[in-house]
Amino acid sequence: MRAWLALLCVALAALVALPARADELRPGYLEFTEQAPGSWRLVWKAPMRGGIRPDTRPGLPANCTMGEIGETRIEPPFATYAWPVQCQGGIAGGRIGLSGLDAAQTDVLVRVAALGKPVEALRLTAAEPVATIPGEASTWQVGPTYLVIGIEHILSGYDHLLFVIALVLLLRRGWTLFKAATAFTLAHSITLGAATLGFIGLPQAPVEAGIALSIVFLAEEIAKRRDGELRLSERLPWLVAFAFGLLHGFGFAGALGEIGLPRGDVPMALLAFNLGVEAGQLVIIAGTMAALALVVRLAPRAQRPAVMAATYAIGAVSSMWLIDRIAI
Repeated sequence: MRAWLALLCVALAALVALPARADELRPGYLEFTEQAPGSWRLVWKAPMRGGIRPDTRPGLPANCTMGEIGETRIEPPFATYAWPVQCQGGIAGGRIGLSGLDAAQTDVLVRVAALGKPVEALRLTAAEPVATIPGEASTWQVGPTYLVIGIEHILSGYDHLLFVIALVLLLRRGWTLFKAATAFTLAHSITLGAATLGFIGLPQAPVEAGIALSIVFLAEEIAKRRDGELRLSERLPWLVAFAFGLLHGFGFAGALGEIGLPRGDVPMALLAFNLGVEAGQLVIIAGTMAALALVVRLAPRAQRPAVMAATYAIGAVSSMWLIDRIAI
């Protein structure tokens, strides 16, 4: 019984990928921009998944009046709506939010840009669907919001999560794993930054297919691993991790780009988002290594079957993603 419980501990690490599609994090985006003194433009970018109701409507400070809707655009995975708004006086201390957000499964980022003032970044959730606009804005407000978004992205972006788990299952050893994880971090930071800033870019469809293929590759390496026979990923783990990290960085950049962050906010948001990704990555590595240690402690003979069970689960799910993404 103890052996089966130990087996389950590691296998569960792979079963987090049971959702049919990966990278389901699609935060909503509410942008409130002053275009001339007292004249504003409100843009509501609603994700078509995540439980946000079609009748969800933005709410603005009491001294602001929304005009007739001026734009509607449906481009999956988002529906975008825009309104002209007139505000009498300042909006500091006012409340901005969304009605009908209580049942949503995703968060909403709010960007408030008044003329001549730093941009304010707020975050709405199902528990807190309304936020107060600060009286004194700070360019550093973007940081905490995008730090959380980065953490949530890797923890709920199942393909990135499974890649890190597979990397741990393959290498296991502390120093070797540290070097590979560092190479992966460095690589995806390079492409995340370069792609977000517009220096390089790749179509998202082949990037997502390549990410799925990278997980399939690691699963195969684990399954074919034999004592005394070092495979490519074991001989040069940092090189393999770096190569695939470059690819995953494009995936992270695609997720950040989908939020629709204007270029003026990119530097702080990029740094905070990347730090959030790294924090989430460390949580995954620590959790997987703890699960492996628990297996060794409870039932050492179950270690190999447990790793193989997790490997085949990871390989099966990532193969399904690969086929699905190629077929699109």
